[in-house]
Amino acid sequence: MKYAVLMVACALPLAACNKPAVNEKNASVSDVANAVSKSGIAGENFIRAGQWQVKGKLEDMSMPGLPPEAQTEMKRVMGQVQNNSFEYCVTPEEAKHPGGKMFTGKDNGDCRYDHFQMGGGKFDAAMRCQSKGQGPSQLMTMTMNGTYSPDAYTSNVSMKVEGGPQGTMTMKMRSEAKRIGECTAETAKTDVTKPAG
Repeated sequence: MKYAVLMVACALPLAACNKPAVNEKNASVSDVANAVSKSGIAGENFIRAGQWQVKGKLEDMSMPGLPPEAQTEMKRVMGQVQNNSFEYCVTPEEAKHPGGKMFTGKDNGDCRYDHFQMGGGKFDAAMRCQSKGQGPSQLMTMTMNGTYSPDAYTSNVSMKVEGGPQGTMTMKMRSEAKRIGECTAETAKTDVTKPAG
């Protein structure tokens, strides 16, 4: 009962102000992208088109199935990859109609959101992805939350991968992004991210 009252209390301010919001459950990546696009969030207070810089940080990583030396090396390598920055271009079309890769890095039919909530400058989501390739099936579950504004966003991600050859792996990451200007001629015509120099 307490939980229901809290949910209603949180929902009322949004309803009263008639602010755009998204609240999807058991939805595909494209379902969420369409819901965000139709909600009006992208037209109101989402992100501006332009050149963006993202800085990521690996906060924690655990792989109990690996020997200690291998864990140390894996953390070192993953830390180098995650504790870095890169730039990408958000086109005016992507800013108005964000696609699935805006939320997951790619459009992936093997992933579904358990829930995706967005509005009022905040987002909260949980996703699961089931691999369907050769070899043993793996399940990745991920929770994400953070804040967004037209010129900056932050996200906190916790990820768990089960069914891999070395057993369960968990990771926690944080990223911060900001708009740093207009897209360059090079980044405006490519979908490839580049390391920030």
